[in-house]
Amino acid sequence: MTEARQNMPFRKPDDEGARPTDVTETLVARGAAGAVTVAWDADQAVTALYASNYRPLVRLAAMLVRDVATAEEVVQEAFIAMHGGWRRLRDPDKALSYLRQSVVNRSRSVLRHRAVVEKYAPKGLPDAPSAELGAIVELERSAVVDALAGLPTRQREALVLRYYADLSEAEIARAMGISRGAVKSHTARGMAALRNVLEQLS
Repeated sequence: MTEARQNMPFRKPDDEGARPTDVTETLVARGAAGAVTVAWDADQAVTALYASNYRPLVRLAAMLVRDVATAEEVVQEAFIAMHGGWRRLRDPDKALSYLRQSVVNRSRSVLRHRAVVEKYAPKGLPDAPSAELGAIVELERSAVVDALAGLPTRQREALVLRYYADLSEAEIARAMGISRGAVKSHTARGMAALRNVLEQLS
């Protein structure tokens, strides 16, 4: 565990949808960053965001990297980065958008690194899967998720953010760092590719 993680001012939530108890400002869980006031210091703001959004962000990352443990790592790193750069965050009210974009970008990096490692590393015995990973594997056996995994990265991201995370085109554009027009294009192409794959399977 890195020194940064040991000094983190927040921890993994114990319960789904847990809310911070020492913060009086409103924070809407799972939907928006809410009223994260500029006056908050990094510890207060990131703790509140972490308590309300950790689990949804892990689920989002898991759909992209297809690995729960790695998804948790991605989300932890995104929160650490935001905590360290809180004073440079121009608009604290957009903190959740920043986190989503960070999670998407870090997921891309994980997949690129994984592709390189898998290409050159010798094949070995797989680690024993955890219960959570087993649940993800079960999900991945469905035709839709298998087809989704075969899409180009941007198309897969656009579809996951739209239909799994239920984000608007504007929110997806911010998370992916592209225009709304590009979001529409990637979504349309991804849906067409999914239909084609599923029609061949039926």
